[in-house]
Amino acid sequence: MWNQAWAWLRDTLPLLQWLPDYTTEALRGDATAGLTVGVMLIPQGMAYAVIAGVPPIYGLYAGLVPLLVYPLIGSSRHLALGPVSIDMLIIAAGVGAIAQAGTERYVALAILLTAMVGLLQMAMGAMKLGFVANLLSRPVIAGLTTAASFIIAISQIGSLLGVELGRSQYIHVLLIEAVQNAGNTHLLTLGIGTASIVLLMGLPRWLPKVPEALIVVVAGTLAGWGFGLREKGVSVVGSIPQGLPAPELWTLSFSDLNTLLPAAITLALVQFMKDISLDRIFAARHGYTIDANRELIGVGAGNFFGSLFQSIPASGSFSRSAVNEQSGAQTALANVFAAGVIALTLLFLTPLFYHLPTPVLAAIIIVSGFGLFDLRELRSLFKARRRDGYIALFTAGCTLFIGIQEGILLGIGTSVVAMLYRISRPNVAELGHVPGTRLFRDLDRFEQAARLRDIMVLRVDAAFSFANAEYFKDFILEKSEREGRPVKVVIVDGSSINGLDTTAIDALFSVTESLEEEGIELHLTGLIGPVREVVRRSGLHALLGENKFHLDPHQAVVSVLERWDAAEGTDRVTHYFNMADSEETEATPAAS
Repeated sequence: MWNQAWAWLRDTLPLLQWLPDYTTEALRGDATAGLTVGVMLIPQGMAYAVIAGVPPIYGLYAGLVPLLVYPLIGSSRHLALGPVSIDMLIIAAGVGAIAQAGTERYVALAILLTAMVGLLQMAMGAMKLGFVANLLSRPVIAGLTTAASFIIAISQIGSLLGVELGRSQYIHVLLIEAVQNAGNTHLLTLGIGTASIVLLMGLPRWLPKVPEALIVVVAGTLAGWGFGLREKGVSVVGSIPQGLPAPELWTLSFSDLNTLLPAAITLALVQFMKDISLDRIFAARHGYTIDANRELIGVGAGNFFGSLFQSIPASGSFSRSAVNEQSGAQTALANVFAAGVIALTLLFLTPLFYHLPTPVLAAIIIVSGFGLFDLRELRSLFKARRRDGYIALFTAGCTLFIGIQEGILLGIGTSVVAMLYRISRPNVAELGHVPGTRLFRDLDRFEQAARLRDIMVLRVDAAFSFANAEYFKDFILEKSEREGRPVKVVIVDGSSINGLDTTAIDALFSVTESLEEEGIELHLTGLIGPVREVVRRSGLHALLGENKFHLDPHQAVVSVLERWDAAEGTDRVTHYFNMADSEETEATPAAS
């Protein structure tokens, strides 16, 4: 009984699988990485909370409980959790539709959204639905990230100029408002923001080991206090609550849950897709495995329990996870040390941020926003498959000009349509015999391959289903009619067909009947076991006959030639074998 309970507990809490072997060296690495990431998280958390439309303190709250919960359940050793800019953008779009940013109701809805995201992720993990994240294909993520980089950066123009602009997820609206209010620019605010941007971009080059965001925050805070910037018209952060967040239940209403559900689903998927991509990179580098469903539960539990302590959504950060790895993190406990830094900040340091100028936070957001733009990713998509590049640009355009959730959904829809189109137009290759072998290869790719006289050999490089059944049927019939040679037999190499549905079976029946009317036989080769069972149960096997099914194209050709030789008194099969077994490359009487 005890052994079973312990086994269940180990499966439930992966922490127990590696904790017994935890070493002092691992502790040192986790502590170093956690302290480094925690220092990064202070300015980033406060800045990213601004993107979400909530006070900066909630960004620090998001760096506390989620980071304590994830190591208990998550399977990644290097994922660094906390608020992430793209997540904050989705919060702003979802919650901003029903409440005014910065109000108590807005904050309450943002925390409720965090709980919903956590519950959805835990439910998906419990139901083994980790594969659902595949809906967010690489082009969709690339398009979303590209659009987000501009939206995040441009959303801070008002804070950078020192003018009051409305909140919007549409960059053209923000740009128009900024141009209309350009005459009201507060020059001192603009100067502080511009200097902060220069420092944020220059410090990594001059002093690569220094946390540039923290340096800029400290310098800005000292300048705000020493020069009395608030009295000179520069907006400052102001009072920040001191102390750890108190537990608090959400304010629930069915209408709010219903309204926030699309944003919760979007955010749950985006977080997971981003996290699992990061997890796989680090797992491959360090030789361990990732459980996608366990990751869903781990991040989801962090969000859910974090929402009880006033946290906004937290997930894996690209930049902080990279620093976490480079700083020597060995296990997920590095998150606990990072949470410790945030806890100390909440307990003792929040009053120090009173004089922090808001253009400094705007500068951090702008630099991190444009840092998301990855031109190399877009180029690689176009280089690998041009269609994927266009899907990424389409997703980015829809996200910029229609909306974030709408852009993601349209991107997913476009990816699905592109996939269905690809499935509905599978590659059907005509094969030719390779002299000197018993192999058949694509005529378009192998110059040595030669067509067989009176015999057409085809290969379908896809599952045969309702999506492509009619295309395959039309291809065979049209190909038979277009050939400038008499075709008496069509041999389909089915070794690449890994599935058949009823529509595909009906199409094969139709192809068989249509070919028979033209005096053409249909032969099938290389069918795998499950496909053979479907063919047998459907009655197609009985219709064609046992002699129409073969192991491979070579056996099918030999069977057909032997039957023709017996009926016509010819000796084509001998010529075929001579060609198949020789090293010569000349055509044989069996080839056209």
